[in-house]
Amino acid sequence: MRIVSGMQPSGRLHLGNYLGALANWKALQDDHECFFFVADWHALSTNYEETSHLRTYVRELLIDWLASGINPERATIFIQSHVPEHAVLHVLLSMITPISWLERNPTYKEQQDHIERCDLSTHGFLGYPVLQAADILLYKAEAVPVGKDQLPHLELTREIARRFNSLYAPVLVEPRALLTEFPKVTGTDGRKMSKSYGNAIHLSDTEPVVRHKLKTMVTDPARVRRHDPGNPEICPVFTFHKIYSNATVVDQINQECRTAKIGCIACKQFVADSIVAQLSPIWDARRSLEANPKRLDDVTQAGRARAARVVTHTLEEVRHAMKL
Repeated sequence: MRIVSGMQPSGRLHLGNYLGALANWKALQDDHECFFFVADWHALSTNYEETSHLRTYVRELLIDWLASGINPERATIFIQSHVPEHAVLHVLLSMITPISWLERNPTYKEQQDHIERCDLSTHGFLGYPVLQAADILLYKAEAVPVGKDQLPHLELTREIARRFNSLYAPVLVEPRALLTEFPKVTGTDGRKMSKSYGNAIHLSDTEPVVRHKLKTMVTDPARVRRHDPGNPEICPVFTFHKIYSNATVVDQINQECRTAKIGCIACKQFVADSIVAQLSPIWDARRSLEANPKRLDDVTQAGRARAARVVTHTLEEVRHAMKL
């Protein structure tokens, strides 16, 4: 299948991003034709007032992708704004997309209510789902990896494709959802791991920083003293064990926590060792990439060229269908 997915450059990636997206991308690139892009134009929809860090965020995102195993020999990796055809199709699709479709976008009102750092009553924010549709439809993607909460966005892309095909000619492909179980990764404070909460373990954190963050991680609130038995199922540290530790360690922690045979400090040490072991190859790869910035340019230039060959053909078909 041909698959398209993107990610906004809004800061350093953390374990939640890796487990929720990058690990899935790594698996998909081995068996499918994948296009993965840095959605820098999308980042402007909610961060248009502050762009001074955008180039740095783009660079850090690419480093995290490559260090995590996204392989430019297997997948096409590029920066959205380097392929201007995304903007062209966005304009053309905006001409046929009803305002009512955009206003019913479930995140439109939600983000307006919750994001207070800038005014979101802009044309760009209202219309970003059309740009999102262009990102996908340009490549005639057969599938898009999404979680259940993203299904309404993908359905809007499908509706826009149907409307275009009905008005002009059957050119655009309606992509199907490739449903992915995105695990809810708990942050150090017990809430969902998020950049905005300040509770994240980043892929770019050093080993001492990772170990320090895990030492401060909240545990079972009912376990006040060392000899108090705990309940692993409500402990955020145990959720990390289930993700990162092997089955033997998970069983051991599960039993010894409930009988107070192991304390929280030792429990955290076990999971810290497991996480550090799995992050170490990423750290090594990051250091190599940081020492060779030309590598990033080579990857994105090659990706732009491969992407351009596909989107140029799609736009030619679109223009012909629209009699442009």
